[in-house]
Amino acid sequence: MAVIVKYVVERNGVERMTFTSKKEADAYDKMLDVAESLEQMLSKVDVPLSEQQVESLALEIAKQKDEFVAVLKGSKPAVTKKAKPSAKSNTENVTPLKEA
Repeated sequence: MAVIVKYVVERNGVERMTFTSKKEADAYDKMLDVAESLEQMLSKVDVPLSEQQVESLALEIAKQKDEFVAVLKGSKPAVTKKAKPSAKSNTENVTPLKEA
């Protein structure tokens, strides 16, 4: 018989996520704390957002907090390069010309 240790992150009596490492569980719990604080801040802004939008936005900002903090400190956001389409994909939707 194997013994498996699981760390469960719980909020308001609801299990949110289960982890196998304490470090991951603590990081997720901290991210939820940040999201909760952001929700309180966002609910006070003068922008019409639904409760669901506020919750979703707060969670996304909390997930990417390091990037947001860097931008708020004056850094430019990291630019992700879009992959160039390959030559094959450029011709996939082209109909071949018929010879006259």
